[in-house]
Amino acid sequence: MSDTTSLLDAETFDESAAHGGLPTDLDARLPTLQTAVMDHARQRGVSFAGTGPDSRFVIDPYPRVIDAATWADVERGLKQRALALDAFVRDVHGTRSAVADGVIPARVIESCANLDPGAAALGPRGSGQNWIGIAGLDLIRDASGRFLVLEDNCRTPSGLAYALAAREALQHALEPEELDHVRTLGDVPGMLRATLDAARPDPARPTEAVVLTDGPRNSAYYEHRRLAVALGVPLVTPNELQIRADQLWTIGGEHPVNVVYRRTDEDLSTTSVGRFLSPALQAGTLGLVNAFGTGVADDKLTHVYVERLVRYYLGEEPLLPSVRGLDLGTDAGLAEADDRLAELVVKPRGGFGGIGVTICAALDRAGLDAVREQLHAAPDAFVAQELVPLSTHPTVIDGVAQPRHVDLRPFVMLAGESARVVAGGLTRVALREGSMIVNSSQEGGAKDTWILR
Repeated sequence: MSDTTSLLDAETFDESAAHGGLPTDLDARLPTLQTAVMDHARQRGVSFAGTGPDSRFVIDPYPRVIDAATWADVERGLKQRALALDAFVRDVHGTRSAVADGVIPARVIESCANLDPGAAALGPRGSGQNWIGIAGLDLIRDASGRFLVLEDNCRTPSGLAYALAAREALQHALEPEELDHVRTLGDVPGMLRATLDAARPDPARPTEAVVLTDGPRNSAYYEHRRLAVALGVPLVTPNELQIRADQLWTIGGEHPVNVVYRRTDEDLSTTSVGRFLSPALQAGTLGLVNAFGTGVADDKLTHVYVERLVRYYLGEEPLLPSVRGLDLGTDAGLAEADDRLAELVVKPRGGFGGIGVTICAALDRAGLDAVREQLHAAPDAFVAQELVPLSTHPTVIDGVAQPRHVDLRPFVMLAGESARVVAGGLTRVALREGSMIVNSSQEGGAKDTWILR
């Protein structure tokens, strides 16, 4: 299936119309700012290994501005959604009351490639502990400027350190007074520490945490290093850990580890990482952020039902709407996809990084027929969503501001019933003209996100 995303004639929200708060001479300074920002990032080793020719992480110097009132509404919706998703993951590994009460079909859970039956015995046990410690939700704006949730990322969301790097690069390039009216990102290390503290199996004991990484081969290794330093905890690979008497230790460490912030690509209890950590998790001596089993909340078919889950678990109306999706495992969903395929986006349920996404409006008749055949052959393997062209934002290309499509990945950190949101998060930008694939793994870039005071 095609992953081409050129829809230049589609109606989009132009964010250049809402740029109060930017330096008045910004456009004239763009070439200089572009050089300063990228030099700053390079000197500090900001990198992401994607599909491009190198691992350079592109930070665009043209910041995205969101006014305080708009952000306040978005922030409330983010907290609500993250808490509901956490409740859903807990329920999946417990009584599955949402299935019994008809909120979500059992088929959605049981056919999920990320379902991890073994996680039930390894997950959080206390009522104040979270399955999802950190969530990264992908937001887009429709033609009216309304924010919608495109995808939920609850396994190992990345981008937090890159948001910090983007802000630091802009602070380096601009004069301090040019950011006086912009909110800081907040106490990100403090938010992370609170999430790790909440994951302790025994709240009476001090937190002894590590950041667990695959090592330099992981595309987001820069982020792993950066966050470990910010937290003041060791960055370790699995071979730098050992289990003794059902407790996890760093090799040569003086204290047992009781919290792991897991950033490995392996995220199931059946993987080598899962099998290694299982004795300590099962014994209740170790907490995990994020827990094994959170992949059910990442599933793109689960996304179709999240607004129902918010109502069910929280008894509230959803504050952030989802991009409408179709459950192709139902007769009605598959029939609507048949009728409206050229208006839809088709995604593999377990896909990530923009891989395998098909914007059907870009296909000819033969391409549509091929997609339709795939959907009928394996309807539970895909999900269809309404096509909502991403908003555009001025982006510096060869020293000149040009419109490029953007989304927003904000970060929510849970600590028991408390939810905190990083102010702004990471704006991701598709650097190729007409592309709507913003992922860093697909040669996308990033912007600093300014939330006005």
